Amino acid sequence: MRLSAALILFFTVGATVQTNTLSDAEIQGRQLAQQLCDAKPTENLTNTGVLKIRDSQGITTNLTVKFEIIVTQTNWQSIYTAIFSDTATCKLFDITKVVHFTGLKNQYEQGRFFDYISHGIHGPRGQGSEALSDEQSMTPFAGSDFWVADLGLEFFHWPEQKILPKTANLKRGRDYTLLESTNPNPSANGYSRVLSWIDKETGGILEAEAYDANGKLLKEFAPKSFKKINGQWELQEMEIRNVQTGSRTRLEFDLQK
Repeated sequence: MRLSAALILFFTVGATVQTNTLSDAEIQGRQLAQQLCDAKPTENLTNTGVLKIRDSQGITTNLTVKFEIIVTQTNWQSIYTAIFSDTATCKLFDITKVVHFTGLKNQYEQGRFFDYISHGIHGPRGQGSEALSDEQSMTPFAGSDFWVADLGLEFFHWPEQKILPKTANLKRGRDYTLLESTNPNPSANGYSRVLSWIDKETGGILEAEAYDANGKLLKEFAPKSFKKINGQWELQEMEIRNVQTGSRTRLEFDLQK
């Protein structure tokens, strides 16, 4: 079951740990995280879709989005483009880029651009992308419940990883491993820990929960549906819900046969 969205592709753990100071559960957690992080896309990919945002007041906003994976010799990039306005004369869009390096931290960039069409000549204009700090990466992508750091699965870079006992025999009908990722120094608006139910067969995320700096449940993430494309299972819909505000965001990919 190959899942095409970058949110379920896993990246390199950023720190080397002296395993002789860790418990068996922590050693196994590190090993699982490293195994998942070794999964790297082998080819470029482009998908389009719709970002459906329902805020805490129940107001819904739909944005057209484009998702790209670009693989280079030194890194691979996940590029998310959210289009806020698209008329015959002008297009307004945000671009968020996650740059992944083997053995190093992710780099995050973000910028707003416009394409003003005049006399048949057009092209993206703007102030360019700016690098984001760790704290800035814990901000919404295109006003949605997905934070920029969520797009890079930043919690798999945290230094503390641990296997927890199962909460049930199966999760969403699948055998799984429960991985706890802990942030030793969460920011006021960041996550203190994330629980990920990892499919044992595929290595994909079956479900995830993120907790705020005070240890209270903040967000729930789950893939919703899949579609078989050329013999491979692709992620078609995924949803993230903020349980504290009541808002939710669903990302629906436009998968071709």
